[in-house]
Amino acid sequence: MTTTLTSADAAPAAASTSDPAARRTRRRRGPRANDPVGGAGASILLWGYAVLALAPLVIMVLNSFRTNADFITNPLGLPTSPTVAAYKEAWTVGSFGTYFANSLAVTAGAVAISTAVSTMAAYGLARGRARIFRWLESLFLSGLMLPIHLAILPVFFLFDGFGLIDSRLGLALMYAAAGVPFSIFVLTTFFRQLPEELEEAAVLDGASAWQTFWRIMVPMVRPALATVAVFRFVPIWNDFLYPLVLLRSESKYTLPVGLTNFFGENATNYSALFAGLVITTIPLILLFLVATKQIVAGLTAGMSK
Repeated sequence: MTTTLTSADAAPAAASTSDPAARRTRRRRGPRANDPVGGAGASILLWGYAVLALAPLVIMVLNSFRTNADFITNPLGLPTSPTVAAYKEAWTVGSFGTYFANSLAVTAGAVAISTAVSTMAAYGLARGRARIFRWLESLFLSGLMLPIHLAILPVFFLFDGFGLIDSRLGLALMYAAAGVPFSIFVLTTFFRQLPEELEEAAVLDGASAWQTFWRIMVPMVRPALATVAVFRFVPIWNDFLYPLVLLRSESKYTLPVGLTNFFGENATNYSALFAGLVITTIPLILLFLVATKQIVAGLTAGMSK
């Protein structure tokens, strides 16, 4: 028994082989079969990178719960009887409590001052129409071209003239001024994305300029504020050069300088050294865990446009 194809039956088959759209559809379907393999490979690479990145942190935390005698007998082992004696020694004998308070005061003060000043300046620059606002914005952004450590000598002589050497307030003011260009760069972009109709509606409702700024505009750029705060907190918390140059009293040292002194005095007290490293690192980890959602929202804002 034979089957004969009619012209009507052959036409769709011919069209399917000669139609460019059909060929493109088949080509698009091809790679989809490989998506699970590609997705699994990417996942393996990302998890591998995460393990490599977290391994030093995990080792540091585990070693901080060991005793110094345990290090000597088994340098690469795990804590057999965990203890927090190293943390007590680092916090009291090593003066990490004082260093921690100094770092927290300087860093939090600098971030708060820089963010407050930059938010008001960025709002004015974003809403200003005159040409001078563009010039002022360019002037602020020019501060991004040079790292602050290149200005260590002028800053030292300036602080010496104002009597701010060995002053935590002076150190916080220096960090705050250094963070203004980056903060204005980020916040100005966010303010420009907000529709001006919001301000017009607030004026019609009887709100003053300050009420419009504080109650309406600032809450809408909260992701950008979190991004700016985190990206300024980390380098200030980890900075070593300026506290070393501008501070004289050991009681005013921040954690990086205090940690260096502690290393020199306790070179063989390994458990206390690891405990000091953990104390220095904990605030950064907590900050990222708390502000991760806001940071991602701030960095990805506007990508859907």
